[in-house]
Amino acid sequence: MKMDFLGRRRQLAARMDGANLDCLLVTHPANWYYLTGFTGESGSLVVSRGRATLVTDGRFTAQAKEETSGVRIVPQKENLAQEVGKVLRAGRAKAVGFDQSQVTVGQFSLFKKAAGPRMRWVATAGQVEALRERKEAAELAEMRSAAILAGEVLEGALALLKPGVRELEVAAEIEYQMRKRGASGPAFETIVAFGERAAHPHARPTGRRLGKNEFVVLDLGAILAHYCSDITRTVFVGRASGRYRRWYKAVLEAQCAAIAAVKVGVTCGEVDAAARQVLAGYGLAEQFVHSTGHGLGLEVHEDPRIARGQKRKLLAGNAVTIEPGIYVPGVGGIRIEDDVVVHEDRTEVLTRIPRDLREI
Repeated sequence: MKMDFLGRRRQLAARMDGANLDCLLVTHPANWYYLTGFTGESGSLVVSRGRATLVTDGRFTAQAKEETSGVRIVPQKENLAQEVGKVLRAGRAKAVGFDQSQVTVGQFSLFKKAAGPRMRWVATAGQVEALRERKEAAELAEMRSAAILAGEVLEGALALLKPGVRELEVAAEIEYQMRKRGASGPAFETIVAFGERAAHPHARPTGRRLGKNEFVVLDLGAILAHYCSDITRTVFVGRASGRYRRWYKAVLEAQCAAIAAVKVGVTCGEVDAAARQVLAGYGLAEQFVHSTGHGLGLEVHEDPRIARGQKRKLLAGNAVTIEPGIYVPGVGGIRIEDDVVVHEDRTEVLTRIPRDLREI
């Protein structure tokens, strides 16, 4: 399936009309890819009614022409702000929207100066992200493939888990296998945590060697055709004690409850609460130290946020992670994570490998 870049720009133009904007300055690479298909790393996109103009430097102008359709490409001859200012003045825009969370104070000062004193600048965060939240069929197809790839890589990594192997070795093999299977790279720095280090939710791999009778947390994601996956499994090397089995059972039940709560119209806070209620029943509420999940797509962390108190309601097309966990300092941690899509009449889990406790 092809991505409907033109359709997205039309949707954005409708949002701009509602916000009384003549054009929108787009400075975030994931957003200009979403609107045009341009994968370069430098530039700015100006979207107005019926027109999109991409300013980029000489390293990317040929690439921009190949990757985009219906987009005017302006080579950057001076500095970026000056070229963007020329585009804005030529379009006779009066009200220019920009995302204040993605432009530094220094950059904004340069854009404003280059555009001239008659331009009115309107801070309007999240205009493109609001469109990105609801995935199209073509996007979901890529995300399914990315999720399957990540699962296959994780399954393969389990064979490496033998006493004496280092966290760094496992992480390196995971990222190599991602690329070998067609991914452009990891969606984030792969997490491999052995034993007591599994108590750190975002533990970076070290030279720590795997011992016997330890938990192992593997958290990885692949970027495939620009879209991210994100999956976590926790396994036990050796025979798990009754206490450890109880902890794992609690986290798995919490995840199942949260996934079951994912439906159109349910608030993100309600999904988060479903997981917390289960863990509280096991006396483990204090050991759950992060949110239950986050949006997923072109970036590994997007809206909506599945967190305590969030009032935003889930919509058809939302793709989120569900990843409750518990962490006991000095002992270890357990996290189970899957990628989930909200449909009008059902919930789809994209990641497909088993979630039951595995003893290796």
